[in-house]
Amino acid sequence: MPSRPSSMRSIAGPLNSHPPNAQAPTGPTHDHAPAHPSGLRQSYTVSSSYSSTSDFERDGDEDSSAGPSNDNPVRSVTPNERTGLLSQERGHGTFTDARTTSPSNASHADSLPGFPFDAPTDTDLDFSPYNSESPNGEGPASGKPKHKRKSWKRQISSHITTQKMHTSRDLARRHGVKDTPGMYLSYYLPVLVWAREYSWSYFKGDFIAALTVAGMYVPMALSLADNLAHVPAINGLYSFVWNPLIYALLGSCPALIVGPEAAGSLLVGAAVKSSVDLGRGGDEDRVLHAKICGIVAGIAGAMVFAAGVARLGFLDSVLSRPFLRGFISAIGVVIAVDQLIPELGLNHLVAKHPGIGHGSSVEKLRFILGNLDKVHKLTAVVAGTSFVVIMVCREIKRRMQQRYPGVAYVPDRFLVVVLTSFLAYWFQWDKKGVAVLGTVEAASHQTFKFRWPFQPSNMQLIRDTMGTSFLIALLGFFESSVAAKSLSSNEPFAGIQLSANRELVALGVANFVGGCFMSLPAFGGYGRSKVNKATGGKTPMSSILLSLLTLFTILFLLPYLYYLPKPVLSALISVVAWSLIEECPHDITFFLRLRAWPELALMAIILLSTIFFSLTLGMAIGVGLSLLQVIRNATRPRIQILGRIPGTNRFENAEFFTDSPDRLEFIEGCLIVKIPEPLTFANTGELKSRLRRLERYGTNEVHPALPRLRQEDSNKNIIFDVHGVTSMDGSGTQVLEEIVRGYRERGVRVFFSRVPGGKDSEVWKMMKRSGIVDLVGGEGHFVSDVGEALKMTEVEQEE
Repeated sequence: MPSRPSSMRSIAGPLNSHPPNAQAPTGPTHDHAPAHPSGLRQSYTVSSSYSSTSDFERDGDEDSSAGPSNDNPVRSVTPNERTGLLSQERGHGTFTDARTTSPSNASHADSLPGFPFDAPTDTDLDFSPYNSESPNGEGPASGKPKHKRKSWKRQISSHITTQKMHTSRDLARRHGVKDTPGMYLSYYLPVLVWAREYSWSYFKGDFIAALTVAGMYVPMALSLADNLAHVPAINGLYSFVWNPLIYALLGSCPALIVGPEAAGSLLVGAAVKSSVDLGRGGDEDRVLHAKICGIVAGIAGAMVFAAGVARLGFLDSVLSRPFLRGFISAIGVVIAVDQLIPELGLNHLVAKHPGIGHGSSVEKLRFILGNLDKVHKLTAVVAGTSFVVIMVCREIKRRMQQRYPGVAYVPDRFLVVVLTSFLAYWFQWDKKGVAVLGTVEAASHQTFKFRWPFQPSNMQLIRDTMGTSFLIALLGFFESSVAAKSLSSNEPFAGIQLSANRELVALGVANFVGGCFMSLPAFGGYGRSKVNKATGGKTPMSSILLSLLTLFTILFLLPYLYYLPKPVLSALISVVAWSLIEECPHDITFFLRLRAWPELALMAIILLSTIFFSLTLGMAIGVGLSLLQVIRNATRPRIQILGRIPGTNRFENAEFFTDSPDRLEFIEGCLIVKIPEPLTFANTGELKSRLRRLERYGTNEVHPALPRLRQEDSNKNIIFDVHGVTSMDGSGTQVLEEIVRGYRERGVRVFFSRVPGGKDSEVWKMMKRSGIVDLVGGEGHFVSDVGEALKMTEVEQEE
């Protein structure tokens, strides 16, 4: 064998040769190891216990000639930047994946500190010569494996571990990290993280934040229940008892405050009105209304929980920003119109016209304008003054908060509630025609009565409210996801990571438990969460304290709310309606500047259908249009025709050069088509028609009524650049096979370039099994780049 150059020897020498006087290694040799390993590239492989004789164990100037022996044990090596993420060395007991049998002398998994649940191997055999049937325990005996008895820990682990956990275990073992069941449990129960790291330095800020949020939003919960959901006011308070408490234990966003929202409460009110219209009960049947509220919350919670278990957290990206803005703005308009009736003291007239209370916003606005001469003046003054005071305080806070952060602590809404309640009591407004809240109690006269929402007797109500519950779940999770993403930065606990799937589980459990006590549906809200964070709330303890403060209110303070004027509650809701509408003009202006007509049309359709018809119809139309848009984008193949930049070997999408076609050249007799995405049943429906349009016109951006512009001779060779086809399902493979077969029957030569993953990939195996490889002429028609395919077309053309 000819000797290598000196430079080559200087590189390979320290790694693969021995000092002149050193004894050759006596360790075990492997048949697959080359006699003269190449020194051009150093290879680093790691076994599960770092006990092999690979170069990874020899770092720096350490002598590499010492092999492993009983007297010279191999030291553990600290992983560094050269360490591979996973050990992929198979055979001879070096591959460490827990799903394969490793014929080594010791169980490396058992030596992992702090991980008692070790996943068993498939056969769990013991090949150790020291555990063989040899009488003296020395050396191998009969060579037959001895079955080890599986422990209960191994049996449990074999059922709960996943591929990600196997990978995590390998990485933890490699980097010396304790891989314990508690680590995984802490991920799914964030309370185990923040409770362990919680300190009293957080308590002051959490308590002040909880007190501020309670002062501002506990009266809001009363108003949402009484005015929007048409259920007993105490059911709104239940949402601030159970939901924040459970979310604090399971949620992954420490600053998020869960509570009832205007949109969800309005949808509950729509379900209540629908049940009354269907003859399930009357407008004054408080027990029925509370039962419907619990059923809606329970179904919504069950749906959200099931979505989290099924890992459907990606659904927060399905609904677009125009949909959310259009629907939220429509809700704001509906709420503002609804609250005008109690704010003007026209409730007694609505009672005489039942159709008005259940009608659309346009009908209610027409009714208000026709009865302006019958407005109760004192009620209108109280409502208008409360609204103006709250809005002025809100604007003052917004302008002064940057210079004086302490203004965020002022509970302006709580002060308005207390002051107006005192004035109503002192001046006896209830005797002058102003409606007051009255006695706040549960419909069944039993506080915190447990009622299972899925009783057989409730099946008719469950069927009636299923659609509304789905809309509440969808909208609630979407709004919670937006709020959580906005608040997740700079969290105090590094061990808590925001996860959409865990958010679904937390919100689902919270609403399901709340539904058992007939509370309003509750999800995360950006407004109150921002107040919580601005007033010092940093940990989920603020949610727990909010629950305790609300519980204290229910047990001891409800009698003092008897004289709370209902026009003030309506004014609080009107402030929420204003905040829902005020961002709409900015979005409309932005989309007008972009000339984004589809987005503007979607917003207009949702807004008009909600105002002129109903909230449920507007929501259904918006969701339907959004899903149609998602499906349209997902099913449209993004195939491209490529051209070469003159003087280079670069190929670009020809549609980018329609204004200057001379900057791109096309190869005569060749059509180069790039498929930049996986081929599935969803996007292959129009693949044939779009390929045909490329053959006829060279672009997809033309109307098919044009006569053929490209001649047949221009398509003698079809080259598919499939680098983006990272996967194919059965339907996509079948369509591709039909396309290739059609080309071959027409005498067109077909080549494939840059198959991702090569011959070891699933894409190649699907092509092989389907017969595509044989159809095109064998493996020689699969090349590494487009340039090589072009050369092959020239060779075959000459032949």
